[in-house]
Amino acid sequence: MSLFSDNIRTLRVKQKISQEKLAENLGITRGRYVKYEDGTSEAPYEILKKIAQHYHISIDLLLSVDIRKISVEDLLKLEDNRLVLPIQVDQQGENFIEVVTQKVKAGYLNGYADPEYIENLQQISLPFLGPGKHRGFPVEGDSMPPHEDGSIIIGRYVERLGEVQDGKTYILITKNEGMVYKRLNKNKKNALVLESDNSFYPQYEVKVSDIIEIWEYSCSIGRTDKKQELNEIEIMKELLLEVKREVMELKSNKS
Repeated sequence: MSLFSDNIRTLRVKQKISQEKLAENLGITRGRYVKYEDGTSEAPYEILKKIAQHYHISIDLLLSVDIRKISVEDLLKLEDNRLVLPIQVDQQGENFIEVVTQKVKAGYLNGYADPEYIENLQQISLPFLGPGKHRGFPVEGDSMPPHEDGSIIIGRYVERLGEVQDGKTYILITKNEGMVYKRLNKNKKNALVLESDNSFYPQYEVKVSDIIEIWEYSCSIGRTDKKQELNEIEIMKELLLEVKREVMELKSNKS
């Protein structure tokens, strides 16, 4: 027996469909299907894909999560069955926002598609955010002022890459970079250009194939009330205004 065989048996029983009928829907014989459900044979990729499409659930979940412990009906289903996200609501029906704290950040890359992991994250509710699936992520370093180290960025889940808008800020979960908060641009084929608002940090590219999740900035929760220092652009503006004032004074004195 395996987790996969337990899962497909659980889903079939919930759907109240016979092994023979399911096998027919999958385009295989009942005898062949029974071996997958009994755990005596492993299903090839094409059959895994068909089973995932039949139940509208991701292959990741079928293989790695005990579906008997979660409510499949409370999962957010995305296109092509590529991912599912658990949705939890409070007593008023508002979506809870899971917060990935600094303490559990390292485990997110392994647990992002595991409903049990997500359900154990700290939760808050911010009803004013409106529709969409939101999640909170910690900010590190000083690359994206005014958001400082320790702040939390609340992001709305982006289902399709086409929704990304040039110049806006996003939390990216990537295979190689991990979790980053940057300003994005799509001016590269099959890649996104990531820019920091702090000009000290150079821009760089991330391949689309390396991206796991994208969350669009919705709001932030800061942890400091110290006065924000002027950035380079503001400093230049102040200098130009000072020069302008001095020029006007000189003209006034001459006249």
